[in-house]
Amino acid sequence: MKEPGDLPESWPGWAVFAGLLLGWQGLALAMESRFLPTPLVVLRQIWVLATTGHLVEDFGVTLLRASLGFTIAMALGTAAGLALGRVRLLDRMFLNLVVVGLNLPAIVIAILCFIWLGLTDTALILAVVLNKVPLVISNIRQGVRSFDPAYDEFATAFRLRRASRLRLIYLPQLMPFLLTSARSGLSLVWKIVLVFEVLGSDSGVGFRLSLFFEFFDMPGILAYTAVFVALVMALEHLALGPLERRWLAWRSDPT
Repeated sequence: MKEPGDLPESWPGWAVFAGLLLGWQGLALAMESRFLPTPLVVLRQIWVLATTGHLVEDFGVTLLRASLGFTIAMALGTAAGLALGRVRLLDRMFLNLVVVGLNLPAIVIAILCFIWLGLTDTALILAVVLNKVPLVISNIRQGVRSFDPAYDEFATAFRLRRASRLRLIYLPQLMPFLLTSARSGLSLVWKIVLVFEVLGSDSGVGFRLSLFFEFFDMPGILAYTAVFVALVMALEHLALGPLERRWLAWRSDPT
């Protein structure tokens, strides 16, 4: 049982994070270079960019693109992964395509989409989906193939309906793989969207970072990076972490 004075389980991670900030502060003061501003300078730059409206607008555009790409890719990848995991013929037919998709460079897909569809949001989101879907398919396929056949026998013996089988048997076994796909997929989507925005977009975080790069604006680059890190950490600790603990509570050892 956790005592009132006990530290939270995540404190080592936050301690390391605080140590990195202190190290950054010390190194910046020692170097006295405009290419390594202090955390306070970066924090002030965040405030300036937020009050001018650029930061909120850019992150809003990027988050919308990432959310659309992530949602579409998760839906398509989960459906395809279920099909390949359950139907041997489909698995033999399309597994090689999944392997190709996993190893095809993202930049190649982006260039092709931009050439075929133009420098549009549709092309960007399609490129994100094409890059993420194979990863989701691979994870879900592996999860389906690891199902315990004893549960299928249980469902057959008790004549469970299809909806009950999905809710009580398949989803609990598949949930760890869904969460893995979501977590790894989000990290991939962020990176792909930013790269594609740098490559061929006139808005979003990637576009703004390319402008900062042209003028060697390190406070601006680090300000956007810090906000991005804060968003990722908030998503992990306020959304993915609690969902994982809730949905996988049945796997915990009761002892």
